[in-house]
Amino acid sequence: MARVAGVSRATVSRVINGIRNVDPDIQATVRQAIATTGYVPNRAARSLVTRRTGAVALVLSGAGADEDPSPSPLLTDPFFGRVVAGIISFLRPRGIHPVLMFAETAQSRAQVVSYLRQGDADGALLVSTHAADPLPAQLVEAAVPAVLFARPADPIPISYVDVDHRAGAALAADRLVELGRRRVATICGPLDVPAAQARLAGFQDAMARHGHAFVPYSEGGFTYDSGEQAMERLLAERLDLDGVFVANDLMAQGALHALRHHGRSVPDDVAVIGFDDSSAATACRPPLTTIRHPVEDMAAEMGRLLLDHIDEPGRTPTSVIFEPALIVRASG
Repeated sequence: MARVAGVSRATVSRVINGIRNVDPDIQATVRQAIATTGYVPNRAARSLVTRRTGAVALVLSGAGADEDPSPSPLLTDPFFGRVVAGIISFLRPRGIHPVLMFAETAQSRAQVVSYLRQGDADGALLVSTHAADPLPAQLVEAAVPAVLFARPADPIPISYVDVDHRAGAALAADRLVELGRRRVATICGPLDVPAAQARLAGFQDAMARHGHAFVPYSEGGFTYDSGEQAMERLLAERLDLDGVFVANDLMAQGALHALRHHGRSVPDDVAVIGFDDSSAATACRPPLTTIRHPVEDMAAEMGRLLLDHIDEPGRTPTSVIFEPALIVRASG
């Protein structure tokens, strides 16, 4: 390459590796030589020098049963697609590739830790779906660069990104009160998940500040079917309710189906507010008023934090908390 371009090998190396202190005309000459010869950098050889693989593990993890090796149902949730989109949008321009891994059992978690310890990826972006998941602590113990999506259930020294769930739920409460709704209930997520706990507490606290001492709730599982079933339970207790906050958009879709089945008009009879602002919100009929959860921005921030940890081993763990926003559509 140096002979074709008429420059030194060191100059070729600087251009290929994106070092900026090279004259633009020389850069153009080297790039033309690259195009003419069809040269492609040898990633394995580069890794020997940089000790980097150019890959990171995107780990979908939960506290699955050891006898159940099936992938998490989260793959069918629009949330996960948004996480992947945000990560790829940040990593791809930097020439870094995510490797998707599942960690639902003790064996698969051990495989993930071993994969990272052996240097097959430079670090991990971890989406953990259960509070009891031991993998975040295992990665900390293994001294593997890692960033977690959502605050860990237990206090461990790991970087993470999250949204202010309580503030988002309070926005939903304020909106229902603004609409004049007096008989309000909520469908919460699974209460072994910290985000679900925070959304329920934030909604109840905000409603209490508005004078609602008691807000009935029904627990769902962040799925369409569980939202429909939770709505059925609430209607069995209080058919005259006129406002519902649902802790994610998929459950809100199911809740809307149950309300239609009972002849309740949305928003005339019952105002419904979801959480996430996912594709499910715009697929609802009527389109769903919801709380914006900036998942793509959060996922990109995960990537930035991970590269910081890879570049600076031993870096102090960092948390980044994003603010939610109310997105008003036709349901409330």
